[in-house]
This record gives sequence, structure tokens and C-alpha cells, in this order.
Amino acid sequence: MGSIFKFKEFEVNQSGCAMKINTDGVLLGAMVVQERPEYILDIGTGTGVIAMMLAQRFPEAQVDAVEIDESAANAAINNFANSKFATRNKAHLSPIADYQTTKKYDLIVSNPPFFVNDLKNPETRKGIARHADEEFFESLVQKANEILTDKGSFWLILPVKQAELLVESAASYGLSLQRRIAVCSDQSRPVIRHIICLSKQKTAPSTSETFYIYESKGVHTPAYKTLLKDFFLAF
Repeated sequence: MGSIFKFKEFEVNQSGCAMKINTDGVLLGAMVVQERPEYILDIGTGTGVIAMMLAQRFPEAQVDAVEIDESAANAAINNFANSKFATRNKAHLSPIADYQTTKKYDLIVSNPPFFVNDLKNPETRKGIARHADEEFFESLVQKANEILTDKGSFWLILPVKQAELLVESAASYGLSLQRRIAVCSDQSRPVIRHIICLSKQKTAPSTSETFYIYESKGVHTPAYKTLLKDFFLAF
């Protein structure tokens, strides 16, 4: 994959970013649901791709993006500036625990690092992008609880084990599971990710859902194509 990734309505320059555009990010950016959000926050924005997908989907929203890695934050800043979302998207270089804002967000999203307590990647910057400890997830849900509106939603994509741990941690901060979508490569393979939606509302979560990426080797499912048709040139 080259340094420039072209979508239908914007381009993403990935040069200098430890973590490139991936399936997790685009699934999250296309799948989140929130009614007419005014303020959106993308935590760990990387290249800024999810933030721009959300700016495209919600044309009236202001989108903030937080990133801890300086090189990635600069890439997001430049990608925003070179897009038609330049007046609505803003990137901030900051750990989420230190992010200061007076806003309350209607929608918060995160495709966070998820290898909790695993062997750290020898490439330091990629290690920051892909690894986290329990304290990171604790600060993530704590901050989300502080800056989320009463009717807002917090969406994440994580491996199954980390998603379950995060749902438990979030409950202690008053954030309840509203929706869980199991993501599978295809019908013959186990669940690889959970997309979860958390909220301050106490309604019972919806019934279990499963999303398949492929229907056969190299052939995307109609659901995947439909989900991403507004973004990918191939669809």
C-alpha cells in the first residue's frame, strides 16, 4: 500500500505514521450510529481517516481528533487541512488523559491500541500505537464518561477479550453496553473483533449481531460493500 490512500471524497497521506489505514478503522468509521451529532471526538486518530469518514457522514458536525504520537498527529493535521473538512476537523497532540476541553461530545469513537500486557513491539512508535496497559483503558473510559453527553454514544473496536474487559471497566463509570457487533473474516472463522457501543443510558443492549467481511476468499460480502460504498473507490 502506498503512502497515499484515496477515498471517494478525500485522500489520506499515511507517510510517517506507525499504523496505517486498516480494516478495523474503516469498519468503525462506517458503522457507528448517532442521531445528528454536533460534536464528535476521535481518540487515537492516527492518520485521521476515521475522523474524516465521520465528517463525511455527519456534515453538520465538528470533529476533534486526539493523537499521542507527534508524527501521526502532524499527518492528521495535514490530511485535515488538505480535505474539504478543513474548517470542521481539528487534530490535537495529547494523551487522552490530558486532553482538555469544555465541550460535551455527542459521539466519541476509538480504534485504540489493544495488546494489553503483551510483549512490546521492538519498534517503539509502532509499540505505542498497538500496545496499551489496563491504566490506558481505565483512563479512556473515565475520560469518555466525563465528556460524553447524556444521550451520546461511545463506540470502539477491539479484540473479543479486550472488549469484554473494557465493557466491565466502563460499567464502573456508569457507561452501559448498548450494542455489540461481532466481526468475522468469514462464516468459517471465529470472531476476531467486537464493535461495541457504550452510553450513559441504561437501556438493555440489543440482540447479538454478526458482521462478515468475506463470503469467499478475496470476495467481500454484499454487507461489506454496502457499508463502505460511500468511501471506497472499488465499490
